Amino acid sequence: MFLDYFALTLLFFVALVIFYGVIAIHDIPYEIAKHRNHPQQDALHIAGWVSLFTLHAIWPFLWIWATLYREDRGWGFSDGKKRELELAGEVKILAAQVTALTDKVSALESSKVTLPDAQITRQTT
Repeated sequence: MFLDYFALTLLFFVALVIFYGVIAIHDIPYEIAKHRNHPQQDALHIAGWVSLFTLHAIWPFLWIWATLYREDRGWGFSDGKKRELELAGEVKILAAQVTALTDKVSALESSKVTLPDAQITRQTT
């Protein structure tokens, strides 16, 4: 009689551990995302619950999705700061060129230089 109760208790205990273990495992990608300050934490949490219904078939993809993002470097393919600095330098150069060209156009307009009629007809034909 004792062994019957012991086996029943052990069966309930194992079922309870498996039940809570599955629930704890499904939440690991969300915890990773929360730790990394992932911008899609909520989607990962919901997808973790959905993975319970798919018997954790999508769970490895959730793990990958959660680990792709890091707050210090974004999605991790490149930080882009070097390219951003290069583009900022190019913008400064282009802005200086636009200013110089604007000054030249203003100088030409103020001096009212006119072209001879022969040059105008040659350019339009």
